[in-house]
Amino acid sequence: MMTVVVENAPPRLRGRLAVWLLEVRAGVYVGNYSTRTREMIWGQVKGAIDGGNAVLIWASATDAGFSFETCGANRREPIDFDGYDLVAFKPPGEGRAHEGS
Repeated sequence: MMTVVVENAPPRLRGRLAVWLLEVRAGVYVGNYSTRTREMIWGQVKGAIDGGNAVLIWASATDAGFSFETCGANRREPIDFDGYDLVAFKPPGEGRAHEGS
């Protein structure tokens, strides 16, 4: 199972995601694909997100039961904390103007 959530995504990207995944809410797409297909879809998201941002969540054999990856500028920044994937918040005003590292 995988979920892709996009914000401020160009219409062409949203349309492309709708070809592969079910849009259950505005900007929220779900589906069940192999690792190879998931990586292909995520590559298309990263290549077309422009000024928006996105997160990909998928089921995996971790302590949490899932993994995630982000792209684009956002205040929420994934961090590794002793092997656990957590989310840190940047101060207000950061993360919107330019894409983070």
